[in-house]
Amino acid sequence: MNAALRLGYRTRAPDWQKVLTSRLHKIDSADFCYGLLFLIALMGLPVFAQSSSSPSSASGTTLANQVPLSGRSGVGGSVLATQSVTGTGGSSVDVISSTVNVSGQFDGSVPDGSKTALDLPLTLDLAISLGLRNNLGQVTETNGVLQARGQRIVSRSNLLPNVSSSLAESLERVNLDAQGLRSSSIPGVVGPYNFFDARAISLNQSIFDLVAIRNLRGATQNVHAAQDSATDARDLVILAVAGTYLQIVTTQARVVSIRALVESERAVFQQASDRLKTGVAALIDVTRTQVQYQTDVQLLRSELADIEKQKLNLARIVGLPLGNSYTLVDSFPYASLENLTLEEALKRAFATRSDLRAAQASVLAAESALSAAHAEYLPSVSFHGDYGAVGTNPSQAASTYTLTGKINVPIFAGGRVQGDTEQAHAALNQRKAELQDLHGSIDHDVRFAFINLSSAADQVTVAESNVSLSHQTLKQSRDRFAAGVADTVEVVQAEQSVAQADADYINAVYEHNLAKVTLSRSMGQADTSLRQFLKGR
Repeated sequence: MNAALRLGYRTRAPDWQKVLTSRLHKIDSADFCYGLLFLIALMGLPVFAQSSSSPSSASGTTLANQVPLSGRSGVGGSVLATQSVTGTGGSSVDVISSTVNVSGQFDGSVPDGSKTALDLPLTLDLAISLGLRNNLGQVTETNGVLQARGQRIVSRSNLLPNVSSSLAESLERVNLDAQGLRSSSIPGVVGPYNFFDARAISLNQSIFDLVAIRNLRGATQNVHAAQDSATDARDLVILAVAGTYLQIVTTQARVVSIRALVESERAVFQQASDRLKTGVAALIDVTRTQVQYQTDVQLLRSELADIEKQKLNLARIVGLPLGNSYTLVDSFPYASLENLTLEEALKRAFATRSDLRAAQASVLAAESALSAAHAEYLPSVSFHGDYGAVGTNPSQAASTYTLTGKINVPIFAGGRVQGDTEQAHAALNQRKAELQDLHGSIDHDVRFAFINLSSAADQVTVAESNVSLSHQTLKQSRDRFAAGVADTVEVVQAEQSVAQADADYINAVYEHNLAKVTLSRSMGQADTSLRQFLKGR
């Protein structure tokens, strides 16, 4: 229930209203009351109906139906580095095995260009640049900013003038008897009569509406949140691209190691076969070396297939032309990260993380929504004005105008304002809780990355020592086998130790580099720090 005060003025009443007015004094008191009510309704309706049914009013304008930002169900996505500890015992060290999991919209892209016959040399910088341009997660967040800006413009329109023009002509016949207005002095049927109304200009303006003002403030904060979310999506895309790139580099390093081992095993197999022919080696020695050789050949093929799969994943993430081949250019050897303390990393993270700023803006938007809900109890002031011509037809139309000021005072709305307030308060509490949770998550991410960085550095040191020892042992075993003082069991075991030591070292370097990537993401603005971190600066 609203109490509204309208102050309106209109020129030139229609002639048929004057006719009815002049005839009212001839009827009795009961008919006079009915006639007076009818006259008030009839004279007042055109004045206020023009204001309430204006095409530029909120209730009279047909609005475009908005569709969701995405046509897919369950829109979302994440980029996470998951970890597990693995180890085979013996001389192998226990290592952290990490995998970058890319899901949802960040696992898709908008393919850029058409396929070429050339093999593209792909650096990490180029891959990141392509990903920031083509990755679907980044594209979605950018469109989210545009949508938030559009919603803000809509909220602002409620505070700006709404101007329109209209043209209407009606032919009407009114049966007063059917309305219960029966009198010998008033005809039972009025009309038909024609009415022409042309509004050259019609203006609706909100003078004071605190709800609309605070809605605009909340929409502005939503724009800021969307912008910061789009910036944070850049860090996620960088994590996805760099993590996948490093996985391919690591697999390629394993392929190089396995190829060298396969060549060594082939030589041992050939040596054992030659010794069998001369009668100085047993058949079991030849079979053992042959099985080991064939096993690692199959492993090599599996790793090569894995490279192709990972390259397909990377091409999908960065949006390379469909079916275009490319070759990774960069390799990232071990380089310790110096001159960065945990305290400095935490300070930078809380100062630069875009998702933190987005969460803070979301809290401000929720506070504005709560203020707007409280403001629904307060009066609002609006103005309507129009200028045009009215008459029985266009040739007899005369100029007219309407000026209406309205004060709307809410009295009782069935509890709707209380309901709006409670919903807004719940949303504010939830967003505050999410902001506090994000503070804890950022602290966790930075500390976790530092722990992984330190652990991976230790793994590199130990694995490097194992590599040197295993290669020396293999050389000694081959020399002993060639001299006839050892069988192929010792050689095969030494080869397995070399394979494991090489794999441990390659994995440790990968873990160290990936820890740098996750640290750059956890600190925010990864595109400015990633390259420095990978170089150990």
